[in-house]
Amino acid sequence: MKRHAQLLRTAVVGGASLAMTLSLAACGGSGDASGSADTIHVLVYGDATNKVEKQLVDDFNKTSKVKAVLDTIPGADYQSKLQTIISGKQAPDVFFNWGGGSIKPYVDAGLLMPLDDFITKNPALESNFLPSVFNTAVVDGKPYGIPMRGTQPVLLFSNKKVLEDAGVDAPRTWDELLATVKTLKSKGITPIALGGGDKWPTQMWFQYIYDRVAGPELFQKAVNGEKDVWAGADSRKALGMLKELIDAGAFGTNYDSVKFTDGGSPALLATGKAAFELMGSWEYSTLQDAYPDFVKKDLGYGAFPTVEGGKGDPGNLAGNTNNFYSVLKNTKHPEAVAEFLELMYSDEFVKAQLGIGNLPTTANTQKFLAGAANPEYSTYQYDLVKRAPAFQLSWDQAFPPAATTTLHQAVQQFFNGQMGADAFIAAMQSLPAA
Repeated sequence: MKRHAQLLRTAVVGGASLAMTLSLAACGGSGDASGSADTIHVLVYGDATNKVEKQLVDDFNKTSKVKAVLDTIPGADYQSKLQTIISGKQAPDVFFNWGGGSIKPYVDAGLLMPLDDFITKNPALESNFLPSVFNTAVVDGKPYGIPMRGTQPVLLFSNKKVLEDAGVDAPRTWDELLATVKTLKSKGITPIALGGGDKWPTQMWFQYIYDRVAGPELFQKAVNGEKDVWAGADSRKALGMLKELIDAGAFGTNYDSVKFTDGGSPALLATGKAAFELMGSWEYSTLQDAYPDFVKKDLGYGAFPTVEGGKGDPGNLAGNTNNFYSVLKNTKHPEAVAEFLELMYSDEFVKAQLGIGNLPTTANTQKFLAGAANPEYSTYQYDLVKRAPAFQLSWDQAFPPAATTTLHQAVQQFFNGQMGADAFIAAMQSLPAA
């Protein structure tokens, strides 16, 4: 979220919330007569990556007569706030999203501008991005988003010092993960940090175990409306394995009171109170911003464990293929918007994103990997994405926004024991198809 991403320490989030209140009050990109006639508003998810977005806006404003204004909404509130403002006077000209189901309702409502004309005038807006990523924001055969930020596979991050002190290695298989959890618990360490208060970090565990057990086909069928797959043997096996991990005490007991979006779960990992955290690749920029010494010395990362006998390829990924900028149909400055979007494949954009640990999906990314904040980390991600047989979009982004509340509640309640397998399956079968 994901996403589902990424965030700031408590004080910074509080400041971003105030900034959002002030900046959105002046936001009028889509029809507020009180807004400046010479500005475009760019709305983004508020987190550690905003420093790059601010830099790009500043660069754009040096040469453009129409000035860009960057508005942010803290991560925990982003989707709900966006739904509130997108059809009103405070709607932005350009807004951050995850493609897929996250924008389809806005397309269906006629709010978004198809980007065919932009691409006809400047084919580089499509050709300079990896096709598999660009196509995530194609809806009903038309492009509605330009990739921004970077690809965001979910990885298993670790505190190498905690593992070394406990005498364990990062697990490569599910059985090794269970054994590692047992050892860490015996030493009084919470094995896995989890921001369960946000719900979407909990969802990541479902995404991967379902992929490893059933392969990507089960979820794709579910998104397409085939509800029976949720009740099949593979689905029940995945739920049983998750329950075994939960019951083993892998996540401690108070994970529902911890959040990623206020920096809580990353702090557990960085300060040695937990050994692992399953999180999107933005974890690197989040930790680099808040705990730079930990990142330099003790941050580890790797792929999700394999499942013996599972149908999913061990190289499969889950997460967000990228984030996207989409454009409101009634922006007053489409030419300026098109020029702003061209920055998303510029050398400056790629170098700035790599500098904070993000991995752009542009055609020119590879030549800048050596200059990344951590070349080893960026190259590792790049190779993972390049080789992945399948890259499953986060569940709450693949389904339309109307499904999010039910999905998140089911995920949370299954984890904390309020909901059994049958009830979880019924909840998932109630979700609308994408």
